[in-house]
Amino acid sequence: MDTQTIVILDFGSQYTQLIARRIRELNVFSAVVPCTAPLSEIQAYKPIGVILSGGPSSVYDIDAPAADPKLLELGVPTLGICYGLQFIVHHLGGKVRSASKREYGHAEVSIEDGSTPLFKELPASLQVWMSHGDEALELPTGFRRTAVTSNALAGIANEERRIWAVQFHPEVHHTPLGPQLLKNFVFGICGAKGDWTPAHFVETTVTAIREKVGTGHVICALSGGVDSSVAAVLVHKAIGKQLTCVFVNNGVLRKNEFQKVQENLRDKLGLNLVAVDASERFLSKLAGVTDPEKKRKIIGNEFIAVFDDEAHRISQETGGVDWLVQGTLYPDVIESSSVKGPSQTIKSHHNVGGLPETMKLKLIEPLRDLFKDEVRRIGRDMGMPEDILGRQPFPGPGLAVRILGEITPDRVALLQEADDIVVAEIKAAGLYTKIWQSFAVLLPVMSVGVMGDQRTYAYTAAIRAVHSEDGMTADWTPLPYEVLKRISSRIVNEVRGINRVVYDITSKPPGTIEWE
Repeated sequence: MDTQTIVILDFGSQYTQLIARRIRELNVFSAVVPCTAPLSEIQAYKPIGVILSGGPSSVYDIDAPAADPKLLELGVPTLGICYGLQFIVHHLGGKVRSASKREYGHAEVSIEDGSTPLFKELPASLQVWMSHGDEALELPTGFRRTAVTSNALAGIANEERRIWAVQFHPEVHHTPLGPQLLKNFVFGICGAKGDWTPAHFVETTVTAIREKVGTGHVICALSGGVDSSVAAVLVHKAIGKQLTCVFVNNGVLRKNEFQKVQENLRDKLGLNLVAVDASERFLSKLAGVTDPEKKRKIIGNEFIAVFDDEAHRISQETGGVDWLVQGTLYPDVIESSSVKGPSQTIKSHHNVGGLPETMKLKLIEPLRDLFKDEVRRIGRDMGMPEDILGRQPFPGPGLAVRILGEITPDRVALLQEADDIVVAEIKAAGLYTKIWQSFAVLLPVMSVGVMGDQRTYAYTAAIRAVHSEDGMTADWTPLPYEVLKRISSRIVNEVRGINRVVYDITSKPPGTIEWE
């Protein structure tokens, strides 16, 4: 069965991914493509509707995002949002100008033409979120005004051409009735069925993987995190023992994690799992290294070397490996093809994307169309344990980026114990699934303390807890004082070698979530 798709053209808006999420919340698949995509790429989706996103540019800028105006002639229902409205007006013969009074933030929109299906069942006055410096001055032939604010035009329509547009942002939280407007477009105008569910996704993906792989053999690098685990279970559901998963102990995993991951994935879920304890190999390469970027590169390169060794061994045993599973998610796909171009590198990211070309493996990325919360829903639909699906994000380089300074076996052991206490107390307080990440950091700072009338000179641990939607920005979480008190008391009493605990109250930006 073909999946109904709403295509979202990204003109560089910070809200583009939010549009995609709002559509998917209606159980309709949405795909984000750069506005520069050729018309053939848009048509390949066989879209039932197209949405033109907002963007920071003016349609008159020399470097304004260059979309093909012919997309407005496809005859597919089209909704322009903010810059999308101005793009429509400009390219169909109307006029856009710099607004005499710019609108940023909350605004009140009056609907002038309630007969348009876009505003069905909406009140005559809407509270909305505006973010624009330009406005439509003259409308193209055949278009009519459907909504206004006290300052500017806020909505237009041409039912004959099946084009609608609004100057405000229905996708954001600050437009309370925005979801109803999008629902009107997706169901009332585009005729969506709303059948894109986890069960439907699993069924179609399993079938596609089975057909693609045939009798070939597949390997998967498992981290024990949500993404790689769900990807592995999905592929295993399709091809069973033709999949071999490799889990590498890099020496900087959390306490008992090497054993826990094996229990969850091999014993509970029945995956064909090869566990490789390469901790000594990693730690020897990290000895004496203090530069955080070098640590990341060493761990990334060593992981590739270990995985390459295992892949060759598995290939010899199975008669050849053809495919590699990766847990790539949709935000990564969008980021890499964004109209805005790749973001500045803040730090190296560790994944298996850098595997050597000599392996010549074809990729299977079953989650590349999903957001994180959707991945969790898919996992639940397949009956995966909640302690895997509810796991907080954990960095690829593991505790190496939470040990400032040199990494030694003793310092790893210290942080493992402190971090285990943090996680245990956060879970005991019922906060674990409400926080994006919560963990301990071992600082290269030693201070004087007093224990049992004796002077101590030991390390300092920092506690970090943040809330975030996607990891791009984050606010520090104000943990209850009683929880902080228990964490601090347990660490200094139970972890010999740490005598001081501090709490990190820095948001991102200006800080990062991890310390390195």
